[in-house]
Amino acid sequence: MIERNSKSVLVGMSGGIDSTAVCSLLLEQGYRVSGLTLVTCDASLKAAADAALLAKKLGIEHYVADIRAEFRAAVVQPFIDAYLQGLTPNPCVNCNPSIKFKVLQEWADKLGCHNIATGHYVQLKNIDEKVYICAGSDYRKDQSYFLWRLTQEQLGRVLFPLGEWDKKNVLLYLKEHGLEKAAEEGESMEVCFIPGDYRDFLRENIPNIDAEYAGGAFVDSAGRVIGRHAGFPFYTIGQRKGLGIALGYPAYVLKINPAKNTVMLGTEEQLKASYMLVEEPSWVGGAPCDNLQVRVRYRSRPVPCEPPVKVADGLWLLHLLESVSAVTPGQSAVFYNGNIIVGGAFIASQRGINQWIKNDD
Repeated sequence: MIERNSKSVLVGMSGGIDSTAVCSLLLEQGYRVSGLTLVTCDASLKAAADAALLAKKLGIEHYVADIRAEFRAAVVQPFIDAYLQGLTPNPCVNCNPSIKFKVLQEWADKLGCHNIATGHYVQLKNIDEKVYICAGSDYRKDQSYFLWRLTQEQLGRVLFPLGEWDKKNVLLYLKEHGLEKAAEEGESMEVCFIPGDYRDFLRENIPNIDAEYAGGAFVDSAGRVIGRHAGFPFYTIGQRKGLGIALGYPAYVLKINPAKNTVMLGTEEQLKASYMLVEEPSWVGGAPCDNLQVRVRYRSRPVPCEPPVKVADGLWLLHLLESVSAVTPGQSAVFYNGNIIVGGAFIASQRGINQWIKNDD
């Protein structure tokens, strides 16, 4: 292993707006900067080429890590499997600790870089010898929700130079520094390995999906059959558009039952919940704190909640002090104290929740 230099940093380079700004900012701060592009799928080959050109312009070393096989096993396949279980996965939450930051850390060790850095719009804060992720100053671009599973070891080495920036000023900075190509790049895709609709992606990867699941029943909250659907993997909790059914009122997906291939529809009011089940909770400080708020999806408003209570093996009941809409199994419940992430959990299946709500009351 090469000896580390404390002013050396390996930047995860996508060839786009944010990572290019990070490289330039760190160079200005006196760091020895290197760039690493992760090739996670065929679509990211172009990103690697773009990043190489930008690295040459910045005068920094650039490396490419082809991790398509690892990414497929750790992120893509679990994404596909989750939909077949009636879940709505968030692949970034899984990718960040097990792929992106893990590989950056491994390459940083090989190259002798003390730090790693990315273009995430988040900040860090040290409290009682723990490193906490904080929301970025630009709330519209804050990406803290996706990073709750990063380890203390990873956070101890990472830099987030854009945490106090807003997007408009990042674009202006790039243009002022002659990096117009990066400034003209569009935003990253919501799911990096899916260029279009996730349903088409599922069809490509599960050739028999239509034959297997099409024609299942739409049911109402009383269990009555009210129509036929295209297959439960093609729906998500809270979905209103693209249902292909007219009920005389705005209908939303309330529940998905993969065992029966049924999709329950109902009203917007029926989507609201004040309790939810979560699994695999983890806390930065070892235990939940007072003044707890939770975000149940990216960009959702944090709402106050009580600390989750264990109700069964692997399950915790979370009482929300304000109701939320469309609790979606497979997504994350991320806990905040103000703008500081104090923990997180996965939203579990809500089946059987009423038995514990009654006990909780």
